[in-house]
Amino acid sequence: MTGRVLLGVAGGSGSGKTTVVKEILQRLHPSPVSVIHHDSYYLDLSHLPFEERVRMNFDHPDALETALLVQHLTDLKAGIAVEVPVYDFSTHTRTGETRRVEPTGVIIVDGILVLAEPLLRTLLDIKVFVDTDPDIRFIRRLRRDQRDRGRSLESVVEQYLTTVRPMHLAFVEGSRAFADIIIPEGGRNRVAIDLLVSRLQLARA
Repeated sequence: MTGRVLLGVAGGSGSGKTTVVKEILQRLHPSPVSVIHHDSYYLDLSHLPFEERVRMNFDHPDALETALLVQHLTDLKAGIAVEVPVYDFSTHTRTGETRRVEPTGVIIVDGILVLAEPLLRTLLDIKVFVDTDPDIRFIRRLRRDQRDRGRSLESVVEQYLTTVRPMHLAFVEGSRAFADIIIPEGGRNRVAIDLLVSRLQLARA
């Protein structure tokens, strides 16, 4: 494997994907690494009243503009910088701003549905699934949504029961079968992170 390496990190909401990515970035430093979040490609819902936006199923593949992400990743692998949308989770809209991502040697894309999308999978050189117990994932999601996204306890619980858990079972759980590497307990699994970083370093050699 030579040239740019595209790493996909998938797993349920709150599984520890962000921690895994942070560990990889620290281990590969000072080598430049680009990171793209699938969450940045949520469809803009500004045309809908806020009351309707909050009732949308954000855990279904149709909630994301994956075709644009596929195009961006294709461009990055070809050495072309891209402009990634900036999404506001508190209003469920795109801000109109973008974030420039450069075509570095290692490109990481993370998200719950990264391995559930066939076209996206075909672009990935290394596919990772972060596996964490459901109760731990829910607690992490609850804390994150309250702290970072201004959500109430009731709204987080309702969303988890009505869409997050059913969509996880329908789309995310089965996508682990496509993973090259499964990391139990996310970033806390030092052995798995060491092996993954070594593989990335070898690929870039």
